[in-house]
Amino acid sequence: QVQLVESGGGLVQPGGSLRLSCAASGFMFSNYAMSWYRQALGKERELVAVITSGGSRNYADSVKGRFTISRDNDKNTVYLQMNSLKPEDTAVYYCKARGPGTYWGKGTMVTVSS
Repeated sequence: QVQLVESGGGLVQPGGSLRLSCAASGFMFSNYAMSWYRQALGKERELVAVITSGGSRNYADSVKGRFTISRDNDKNTVYLQMNSLKPEDTAVYYCKARGPGTYWGKGTMVTVSS
């Protein structure tokens, strides 16, 4: 059974940091590109960052220089380190696996507010 379970969300003040994790199971993690998406209230889901099976990374312009995506194939986990957080980063953050199949997690809420 395929599972993607996000964790690490919460409430943080502007300028703060959070580290999201997405634990994967039920598929060959190392063969998949892993992405983080986010969806703010009333807005469409948008791509935040992606890391390929080979380790190449790409980021949305809005998070470049502040967010870092990484993966640990031994732990079947992908991470999103988020620094210098802004109120506009407030959203539900989702993990996605793309390869022979496509899988989504259920999301974790990030709220940036003073």
